[in-house]
Amino acid sequence: MSTLLFHEIVFGPIHSRRLGASLGVNLLPHDGKLCSFNCLYCECGYNEDFKARSELSSRENVRVAIENKLIHSQKNNVTIDVITFAGNGEPSLHPEFLEIIDDTMELRAKYYPTAQVCVLTNAVHINKKKVFEALMKVDKNIMKLDSANIDTIKLINNPNVPSYSVERQIELFRKFNGNFIMQTMFVRGFHEGRVVDNTTQEEISSWLEVVAKTKPKEVMIYSIDRKTPEKNLVKVPIEELRVIGEQVEQLGVKVIVK
Repeated sequence: MSTLLFHEIVFGPIHSRRLGASLGVNLLPHDGKLCSFNCLYCECGYNEDFKARSELSSRENVRVAIENKLIHSQKNNVTIDVITFAGNGEPSLHPEFLEIIDDTMELRAKYYPTAQVCVLTNAVHINKKKVFEALMKVDKNIMKLDSANIDTIKLINNPNVPSYSVERQIELFRKFNGNFIMQTMFVRGFHEGRVVDNTTQEEISSWLEVVAKTKPKEVMIYSIDRKTPEKNLVKVPIEELRVIGEQVEQLGVKVIVK
């Protein structure tokens, strides 16, 4: 069972294979997980295994925590490439997400003007006006889409939003007019007797169609690199990921393979 939870509002900076020196921000409870997905590969574990009891941090507490960390890092000449909202689940679930993003943009400009502000999101809540507005403000709005097949998404990501559909996500992605980054985890294995594999030719072909329709400014492709709650998952070799990446490039979209 994976149990990597973040017990502070601000943590790191840690090395991210996609983002560099990343100062993490956790807007979610410190003692559990809060997410609208329940992914087989989530480093924080399954939602049901780590139910939170504490409350969400207030906007003011988040601002103070970020500012204190930036001041301390600046004084000690610590490199920060990005300030990344991730943590114990889905950051856009915080009711003051937009206001916290506004605060962070101000603090970044004051203390680390060359750092970028990044949000890792499952993209479930981008239909909400304030979430959309917040994601349009940040430097890197990295949105998840692991498959173009709803049955595969239900297997790998297990969204707890009944209205979730690939068609709906495509329309929501299009509202960004290309100003977003798509992130896809490729993985293989088994779960409760079912085959898990979003790397088949059928899967890749339909996923590439979504990339072509939504035209993200960048696509991030990766596979598992840490312990996962589902133990019967395996990492997809980097050579195969690069082949997928080449197909993305043929669509005229920038790709990062890690």
